[in-house]
Amino acid sequence: MIVTVMIIGGIIAIGGLGLASRRRQKSMSNWTVGERSNPKWTSWFLQAGESLTTFSYLGLAGIAFAGGVSSTFAIAYLTISWLGLYFVTPRIRELGQRRGYLTMGDFFEDRFRSRWLGRVVALIGALALIPYLQLQITGLGLIVELATGSTSARGLSMVIASILVAIFVAWSGIKGIARVAILKDILMVVAMVVIATGLAISFNGIPGIFARIATEAPTLLTMQVDGYDPVFFVTATLVTVIGSSFNTLPHLWPPVLAAKSGEVLRSNAKWLPIYQLVLFLPITVGLAAVLVLPEGTTGNTVLLTMSGEILPDWLVGVVAIAGASAAMVPASAIVMGISTLITRNVIGTLRPARQMTVNYLVIVVAIGLALAFGLVRSDIGALLLLTYGCTTQFAPAVAIALARRVRVGAWPVGLSIITGSLTVAVITFAEIPLGSWDSGLIALAPNLLVLVIAEAVRRARGGGDVTQVAIEPAAHLQATTH
Repeated sequence: MIVTVMIIGGIIAIGGLGLASRRRQKSMSNWTVGERSNPKWTSWFLQAGESLTTFSYLGLAGIAFAGGVSSTFAIAYLTISWLGLYFVTPRIRELGQRRGYLTMGDFFEDRFRSRWLGRVVALIGALALIPYLQLQITGLGLIVELATGSTSARGLSMVIASILVAIFVAWSGIKGIARVAILKDILMVVAMVVIATGLAISFNGIPGIFARIATEAPTLLTMQVDGYDPVFFVTATLVTVIGSSFNTLPHLWPPVLAAKSGEVLRSNAKWLPIYQLVLFLPITVGLAAVLVLPEGTTGNTVLLTMSGEILPDWLVGVVAIAGASAAMVPASAIVMGISTLITRNVIGTLRPARQMTVNYLVIVVAIGLALAFGLVRSDIGALLLLTYGCTTQFAPAVAIALARRVRVGAWPVGLSIITGSLTVAVITFAEIPLGSWDSGLIALAPNLLVLVIAEAVRRARGGGDVTQVAIEPAAHLQATTH
C-alpha cells in the first residue's frame, strides 16, 4: 500500500511540475519551440530524454535476459548516432531559424517545395509515433503493476499519467517538457545507482555477476543466442544509427529547433555519447536476472522483478517513480510531435487562432489511442523497432534536403518513403519471417530503388533541381505565431 501511494504521488508530482508555468502557451510557435533560445543545459536534458526511456528501463533489461550481450546494440547505436547528429542538427536548426520550421513536415514541404509531400511525411511520422507512445504508457503501467503487485493500480496509474501528460503538454508545451525532463534524468540516474548498489551487495560485486554468467550461462556472453545473433546486432544497430543520425524521429525536431545555437547542439553531441554508458546498468540487471529468475520470465518484467528481489519496498517505490518519469517525459514529447504534425501539416489550412484548439483535440485523441492499446499490452522492444523501422525510411530524403541545392524532386522522394514505410508495415503485421534481420533495414532497399528509378524518370522528362524560394524570416515567423 505504501509503495502504491508513493508511486501515485510521484506521478502526480511529475505532472504538477509540468503544469508549473504561470501562463498557458497560446501560440503554436511558442508552444512548440519557445523563443528558439534554449540554453545548453535545457537542450541537453531535452535531447538526453531519448536515451533514458521506458525501453532503457524495461526493454533493454529484457533483451539482456533473453539475448545476453547482444542488448548492447542500444549503446552502440545511441553512441554512434551522435557523430551524425553533430553535423545534422545544427544544419536543421539553421534552416528552421531562417525559414520558420516547427516540424519535420515543414522542413520537407519547404525544401522540396511540395505541400503534399509535407502532408505525407507528417501523416506517416504521426502514425509511426503511435507505437512509441504506446510503449511509454504500457511500460508505465507495467512498472506500477510489478512494484505494487496490483493490476488495478496498473490501469489507474496509466489513466492518471495519460491525463496529466495531456494536460501539462497542452498547457506548457516545450517549456513544461523541459522542466520535467530535468527531474526525470536526475531520478533515473539515482534509480540506476540504487539498483547497481543492490546488485553489488547481492552478488558480492558486479564482476561476480559476469564470473557466474561465464560459468552458468556462457552463451549469453557470445552473441550466439537464437534470435539475438550477430545479424540481429548489426542490422538493429545499423537501422537505428541511420534513422537517429538523420534525426528522423519527428518528436525530436522541436528540441533541435528550439536550441539557442548550432554550437549548443554540437556541444551536446560531443558529450551525450558518454551519457549512454549508464545503459550498461539495466543490461547488467538483465544478465544478473538469468542467475535468479525462472527461464520463462517475461522480458519486460525483469528489471522490476529483480529490484523486488534485491531492494527493500520503499526503494522499489523510488525505482518505480523514476520509471514513471522515464515514461511520462518521452510520452509528452511524442504527443507534441504527433499533434504538431497533424495540426500544422496534415490539416494545415486552419487560421492561427484555431490551430491551438485543434492541437488540443489531437493531443487527446493520440493519448487516448495509445492508452487503449497500452491497456492491452505489447512487447516493448518490438514497439521501439517498429517506430524506428518506419521513421528510418525518411533518412535518404533528409540527407538530400540538407544539401544547399536540393537535386531530387518531391515525387521520387514521396514514392520512396511510402514504399519503405509500407514494406515495414507489411513485414510487421503479416509477421513475415526474416530471421534476425531488422525489417527497417530491409525496407531501405526498395525505398532507395524506387528513389533512384523515379528520379531517373523525372530527369528524363526534363526535371531539374528544386528551386528554393527566398522568404523574409521575420514575416514568416510572425505568421506562425499569431
